Amino acid sequence: MTQNLEIEFKNMLTKQEYEKLLQTFQVDKGQIFSQENHYFDTPEFALKNMGSALRIRQKNNQFEMTLKQPAPIGLLETNQTLTKEEASKAIQFGLLPLGDIKKMIEEMGIAFSQLHYFGSTITKRVELKYEIGLLVLDHSFYLGKEDYELEYEVEDHSKGEEMFQKILQEFKIPKRKSENKIHRFYQEKLAQNK
Repeated sequence: MTQNLEIEFKNMLTKQEYEKLLQTFQVDKGQIFSQENHYFDTPEFALKNMGSALRIRQKNNQFEMTLKQPAPIGLLETNQTLTKEEASKAIQFGLLPLGDIKKMIEEMGIAFSQLHYFGSTITKRVELKYEIGLLVLDHSFYLGKEDYELEYEVEDHSKGEEMFQKILQEFKIPKRKSENKIHRFYQEKLAQNK
């Protein structure tokens, strides 16, 4: 198990803004990689209602389960490496692996056995070192939708926020409210279930 504090700033992009940023940063198709996030919660969205989220990420044939929880600044991420078999059992049969994340979820008052698989998001991503952080351009596909997003990951919240505002201004991108991927996924899932 590893833990880290995630401090990032996000902004939704139009397709045109996304493509312009790819051109501006001279992104080669070989720099873009694909990852798939598989999401879990209770039928009542107990994790979501506590501002938390659980996912299994598949990238380069490696699997990692991550619990995200609110922190005073950013999100606390707890990561647990999984085997392909553990990930497959979780995604296909809802049998999540034991370990520290199970204990943490149960300490939140949520029965681990109540967590269900809700679906996945496939993201085509490019990561670029830029100034004091990591600039991330995402093109995501989920539940018949697609969207574009700019993320800026930093270690210092105030300096990162200042730099992110400069990036938006420099590229003439309007500030847009941006929920994280799992929340966008769940909003679409709820909308489709109505």
